[in-house]
Amino acid sequence: MLAQLTSPKFLRAALPAASFTILLAAIFYVQPRAMSYFGMNLMLQYTVPIALATIAQMFIITVNDLDLSIGAFVGLTACIGATLLADTPVLGVLALTACVAAYAGLGALIHWRNLPSIVVTLGMSFVWLGIAVLILPTPGGTAPGWVKAIMGLKIPYVPFPIVAAIAVGLVVHVALMRSSYGAVLRGAGGNPKAIGRAGWSLLKTKMVMFGAAGFFGVLSGLSLIGLTSAADAHIADRYTLYAIAGVILGGGEFVGGRVSPIGAVIGALTLALTGSFLTFLRISPDWQIGAQGGILILVLALRALINRREG
Repeated sequence: MLAQLTSPKFLRAALPAASFTILLAAIFYVQPRAMSYFGMNLMLQYTVPIALATIAQMFIITVNDLDLSIGAFVGLTACIGATLLADTPVLGVLALTACVAAYAGLGALIHWRNLPSIVVTLGMSFVWLGIAVLILPTPGGTAPGWVKAIMGLKIPYVPFPIVAAIAVGLVVHVALMRSSYGAVLRGAGGNPKAIGRAGWSLLKTKMVMFGAAGFFGVLSGLSLIGLTSAADAHIADRYTLYAIAGVILGGGEFVGGRVSPIGAVIGALTLALTGSFLTFLRISPDWQIGAQGGILILVLALRALINRREG
């Protein structure tokens, strides 16, 4: 039993949860009043949109790509949700559906022309941002009532953001890690040649994963305006870095299709708590991004030590 608990495989899987637990304990030590329903809800209220964006990035990383446009895309869907979806729901749904289809087409383009995803998605980030500015030149709009109602749910004992984030992680875990087609999708990142020889279309798997990323990006944008009640083209600019960091903190790797949906959600929770912890320490917001980067480097260093021990 002790050997299993100290094995590199177990330590690598437990690292995201351990990081979250240590950070949460530090917050309770610095600010004991945070140890309450209201305190946890306040600290983690933006966990759901960050977790959804992180899951979107995880789908892209699963197939050995990287998306540098997810933040701008979330901002675009937020603008659509606060304008078209609120004023003309049918047109809004069609616009959001077109966004998901465009993301799937982006995956097809990257695979068909063998283009570097970093360059393509970086270029698309300006496209998403430009469309968002055309739709909503200045901050404003209003979130649909049903979106605000969902994000404002109050449930007993455990704050809604925690329950929603865990539910998202479990659903994606079952679909991606426990289903037979999920194994094919992960295999497209781990061993694409074998997947191709087995008769599966790599183009289709790439489109499915990019389409899933687009779908979760839409959910992230809608959940975000459900909290803010309005939108802005730049509302989610930081989500690109948050999403990448959340996947890595959750145990994901850039190659090989090695990801963890539950770990990605825990990584998103950790990032959300990091901002609160640094605020409690009275660290200037100008330095918080750097401090979050330092925490990410520390976790990666610990993972490197575990991998070296395994080797």
